[in-house]
Amino acid sequence: MKITYRKAGVDIDKAEQFLKAIRHFIRPSLSHMEAFGSLFDLEKALKKYKKPVLVSSSDGVGTKLKIAQQLQVHNTVGVDLVAMNTNDIVCLGAKPLFFLDYIACGSLKPLVLTRVVRGIAKGLRQSECLLLGGETAEMPGMYRKGEYDLAGFCVGIADKDKIIDGKKIKPGDIVIGIASSGLHSNGFSLVRKIFSRKEIKKYSKQLLKPTRIYVKPVLALLEARCYTLSAIKGIAHNTGGAFYTKITKILPRGLAFRIDKDSWPVPKIFRIIQKKSGLKDKEMYSTFNMGIGMVIVVGNRYATHTVNFLKSKGYKSFVIGKVVRSRAKKTILV
Repeated sequence: MKITYRKAGVDIDKAEQFLKAIRHFIRPSLSHMEAFGSLFDLEKALKKYKKPVLVSSSDGVGTKLKIAQQLQVHNTVGVDLVAMNTNDIVCLGAKPLFFLDYIACGSLKPLVLTRVVRGIAKGLRQSECLLLGGETAEMPGMYRKGEYDLAGFCVGIADKDKIIDGKKIKPGDIVIGIASSGLHSNGFSLVRKIFSRKEIKKYSKQLLKPTRIYVKPVLALLEARCYTLSAIKGIAHNTGGAFYTKITKILPRGLAFRIDKDSWPVPKIFRIIQKKSGLKDKEMYSTFNMGIGMVIVVGNRYATHTVNFLKSKGYKSFVIGKVVRSRAKKTILV
């Protein structure tokens, strides 16, 4: 019997139909598309920068996809994918320029994946970033029926003299926390262990709420005239590792964060997870964002203004701690 590629599980015609369906989401930087690569007109972007430096990030959504696929909700995970990349880019004070996605599945379902790409496009609009292209791979045998995986790659730009890397952080600086929209895209392997299918459905709205994108308010903050170059000392995207590992990456040696966990309201879903799992506070604050999705370190005199500025942009923010001397880089949670 003749074995065709389609009989082996790969439908090239269906793939072409899918590509046609999502074509309008792709925004070429130049006037034409290339078959084997995507073009970006860097000349325009360079004009705003004296010493331009490219900044890159690559990330995925993780096992939050399992819950989205279980509940057949596919229009939010694309936002998560973009957020996990562009939020990292802006931590260095960089503006996201363009994004590429990678979608892998066992059997291509055009309607499902079009919803995913629509979410990606929504996230990129929030990030003011272009979707230049990507790859869709149909790999029968690699994924179960209905499963797919997502990954993204983003490139941004910053001025070399204005890169925010945490080196200027010093004792007495203030830690500002910007509210998250919920779990974002971390801790879902634990969530899937402790929640039954019925409970996942019950809390689906909270669990699948898209990761908040902080690009616009952070860039607006960096561009505000009232700030000097040294006002904003460090920015951390509070993801996997959270308070105990992730945010400490921006600390210079000999310093620590002293975080007051009562300085912001913790969303109810985290308390439900803690009660179900029996985890101690340290484990919770090292796994989940606990309601703080982005951390900004500023000089003491700028703390109040920073909180008010972010609130004026629609992002609830709180003074959650300060920088203290320490033999080891760490977070002291009180």
